[in-house]
Amino acid sequence: MNDGKTPDENGYRVLARKYRPRDFGDLIGQEPMVRTLTNAFETERIAQAYMLTGVRGVGKTTTARILARALNYRTDSVDKPTIDLATPGEHCEAIMAGSHVDVIEMDAASHTGIDDIREIIEQVRYRPVTARYKVYIIDEVHMLSTQAFNGLLKTLEEPPAHVKFIFATTEIRKVPVTVLSRCQRFDLRRIEAAALIAHFRAIAEKEGVAIDDESLAMIARAAEGSARDGLSLMDQAIAHGGGTVESAAVRDMLGVADRSQVVELFHQVAKGDVTAALATFRALYDGGANPTVILTDLADFTHLVTRLKFVADAAADPALSEAERTRGNEFADELSVPVLSRLWQMLLKGIPETEQSSRPVSACEMVLIRLTHAANLPSPGEAVKQFTEALSREPSPPADRPSNGGRPASDDAPQSASAAFDNGGPPPGPSGSGPVAMLRPVEDGMPQAQETARPQPIVATIADLAELAGDNRDAKLKAMIRKYLRPVKIEAGRLEVGLAEDAPKSLIGELDGKLKQWTGMRWIIAISRERGGHTIEEMEKAHRAELVSDAGNDPDVAAILNQFPGARITDVRIRAEDMEPPASQQSEDGDILPDDTDS
Repeated sequence: MNDGKTPDENGYRVLARKYRPRDFGDLIGQEPMVRTLTNAFETERIAQAYMLTGVRGVGKTTTARILARALNYRTDSVDKPTIDLATPGEHCEAIMAGSHVDVIEMDAASHTGIDDIREIIEQVRYRPVTARYKVYIIDEVHMLSTQAFNGLLKTLEEPPAHVKFIFATTEIRKVPVTVLSRCQRFDLRRIEAAALIAHFRAIAEKEGVAIDDESLAMIARAAEGSARDGLSLMDQAIAHGGGTVESAAVRDMLGVADRSQVVELFHQVAKGDVTAALATFRALYDGGANPTVILTDLADFTHLVTRLKFVADAAADPALSEAERTRGNEFADELSVPVLSRLWQMLLKGIPETEQSSRPVSACEMVLIRLTHAANLPSPGEAVKQFTEALSREPSPPADRPSNGGRPASDDAPQSASAAFDNGGPPPGPSGSGPVAMLRPVEDGMPQAQETARPQPIVATIADLAELAGDNRDAKLKAMIRKYLRPVKIEAGRLEVGLAEDAPKSLIGELDGKLKQWTGMRWIIAISRERGGHTIEEMEKAHRAELVSDAGNDPDVAAILNQFPGARITDVRIRAEDMEPPASQQSEDGDILPDDTDS
């Protein structure tokens, strides 16, 4: 039977509402904002508009109400804006309840259009009914349409003296900069785990609820910096445990894995024990843990171990369990950064795979199998080191042993693979079998099958480089080399050049890839600060100009130019027969013979 009371008057109020901050002293983790506002109010430098931004549940709307209360604070002894709200004022209760006539709250998510803003613009001209300021609180302001923002700009820039605007948003990047520039912005920070744990513990004591430290740490971790989310989870945990909160109940409620078992799973993965890792995963899954959450917790612990290698204070985080703190330091000393980075990258790829899979348990097990398999593999740096050491231990063939085409005599012990390769012949096959393919390291670090030796192209000049591009039928690159490259220094494997002013940005990248492909070796291409020599086209142009000048000085050519006014020399071509005697006039030794064609 309804006795006319509201649910709050008649029954239980959720913790997030019951312990909602009522003044700036109740706000946790927002000390920089409180300090700024305190100084502004004391010096009467009060802004016309405020922009509050932060993640959900961090206290934006509550802060907006507290700020509206501070702007309109009035008691028998105080009648001015102030941050000190210890004594409830004339308007405080109505403002905090969201029912004051002069403090208008609007949800931009459901009032997005220009008509809603036009209504505000029309109302701002009227003075407040009872309060000092008419305050407009617009929540989720980023949801306003472009027209609505444009309509608000003029009023926001020059509002009447009795009007203040307070905006709140979780998506600050979606708010136009024209609006942001007219507001005093406050970024409400995520609340640290230590502050959340202390806050939740104090509330539990007020509620007379017994809760252990591990449960508080799990709730604070799940809250992710949001006091409201954490109090909602704590409310649920109290109901779940029937008034007493235990870690096992919280773990079941959140569907998270036991942190000590996650640490053990990390240990099994790191040492490559796939059987034990799968058994631990099954135990966690059977205990109610979600496969995706297990991998996420594993990734979090991997990040923690990596961080502990560089930040010793990371172990002081109160949200960590004792197992995470102790064994995390041990793993940080044992595991190298490349190994931890590889685990991290594989987990980042495996988590979405598991999350999107129709069979998450199987997908999670496959991720764990990949992780344990990779644990036994050397890192790239270790692999190179092992390969280099193996090459250094390779025995060289005796100096007095005849090569015999690379094939050992029947009474000799078989040569090593590298020795047979060095002698120029095929390496020995098993039991006298035919030739087998051999792998050898090449310049780019990748093994490949032995091929017929080809002469390496010689690149000593820019002209050689252009000719190499032409030989490989890359006309575009050849044209760019001729037009844009200025030689500075060229040696085997290294090319130092200057670039013409209009050289394309992709030239060096294309040249690097092609040189490696054409020469079979890596090249270092450096762009010099020096201007370098002339490009091929510049040299050809200068040569043509010299030929034209020489031709103009020739008496016969000068006479022709005088005979035909307006005529000019456009090109000079030298015939091959003028440069070298015909083959018929050369002996076999290259000597020039007399021309006897007329005899």
